Amino acid sequence: MGEVFRYVGQILTTPMFDLGGNPISLASIFSILFLLALVIFGAQILCTWLQRAVLSRLGINRGLQEVFKVVSKYLIIAIGTITVLQSAGINLNSLAVFASVVGIGIGLGLQNLASNFFSGLIIVFEQTLKVGDYVEVGKLRGTIERISIRSTIVRTPDDVFVIVPNLKFIQDDTVNWSYGGQTCRLHIPVSVAYDSDPVAVTEALLAAARLEPRVLSYPAADVWMRAFEDSGILYELLVWIDQPPLQEPIKSSLNFRIEYELRQRHIEIPYPQRVVHLKNIDALKLGAPPSTSPSGDSQTTAPLRPANRTSPRPSLRDLLRRMTYFENCSESELLALVASGYRKAFSCGEVICEEGEPSDAFYIILHGQVEVLSPRTSTYITSLHEGEFFGEIALLTGTPRTATVRTLTDTTLFVIERQQLQVLLSQYHDLAEQIAAKLSARKQMLLDLGVMQPEHEETGEKDALSWVRDRLSSLFGITL
Repeated sequence: MGEVFRYVGQILTTPMFDLGGNPISLASIFSILFLLALVIFGAQILCTWLQRAVLSRLGINRGLQEVFKVVSKYLIIAIGTITVLQSAGINLNSLAVFASVVGIGIGLGLQNLASNFFSGLIIVFEQTLKVGDYVEVGKLRGTIERISIRSTIVRTPDDVFVIVPNLKFIQDDTVNWSYGGQTCRLHIPVSVAYDSDPVAVTEALLAAARLEPRVLSYPAADVWMRAFEDSGILYELLVWIDQPPLQEPIKSSLNFRIEYELRQRHIEIPYPQRVVHLKNIDALKLGAPPSTSPSGDSQTTAPLRPANRTSPRPSLRDLLRRMTYFENCSESELLALVASGYRKAFSCGEVICEEGEPSDAFYIILHGQVEVLSPRTSTYITSLHEGEFFGEIALLTGTPRTATVRTLTDTTLFVIERQQLQVLLSQYHDLAEQIAAKLSARKQMLLDLGVMQPEHEETGEKDALSWVRDRLSSLFGITL
């Protein structure tokens, strides 16, 4: 037995070749490989510990943590490898020519691997793609979980991990939904029949967007009329979200809400239409037998009649026209008003606005009931119901609220804020002129509110209009 161990030891320690004047045996090769494995394993453990114990506590984002981890790991491995080789007595200068020859061979034989290696370095140092980003490359969408030198691991919304070569991110067009921020805009196409009211369609789409909690209120949603198609008009709802990985579920939820809003307003989603040309119509009319039932009895086909429908609630366009200031608005101006506002729900007993506070919006009651009162004088003024409005006088004149408004039931309001109204007045000069004319015709109301001074009471209608124009210009920053 001792002879066997002695024989094996002799084989392991027998020099096989010289490298830089140092004899290399199997034992030295095994020891070098063992030390290199320790270096690689130790570098992985050390870098992982640094990431979890130090970098994460410093509040550094995941992308920079991954960069530091990758760079540190390969730097430690490189330094450790040089140290192990030198401690084994290997002169690295003697390996220079051999390494260059081997490098050329590897470069020619493993071009794809080398391309992925350098692509990984570019991704790591440029930081255009980081761990945690939601990306789209080709037909693949998902969140980056890990970036290595050769490949990147992407987790899809179906919780499937896909290993993507780094070169694919460099060569192909890559969409990084998280680059520069988490907000992105979704496009939801909707086709409706040609006889649909554009204002009602816009109202329905915006209502669906505002009812979806994952859609951002700012930037505001928008509606575009995209194209006139064979079977209907194609609209597009544009909304902003701050959760790119959830864009498909959000699209699905919006489609459900859009279908409901269109159905509530009796807006038809058209079927594909085809035109069939028949020849010899007269012959067909004369020779066509009556249709028969499966039992053989002849029968005639009665024309289809639309089902009875209950009359829909007044649209926002109709409600806006009931207001004195918007009764002469054009369709484009009404469409802009509908698009600029939003719906807001209040529970029973909730205060909408209080007496004496600055006015920043006016309201239209879409559903429910409110009461108007004056806590300062302990006076009940009136109650308002569906289709009525309040708050527009204080907003247009810049005066404080003259009463407190509180809901009597669960109530839904349509709200147009000062900022949105200011944008509209700056875009639609005719609308601003209409409002100025209506306000100037109510001099007594302006006097009662203390907006117009008594010395203006005796002025003519033209002077009152000029005074109101100046007032609106100063309040909303527009030129009249």
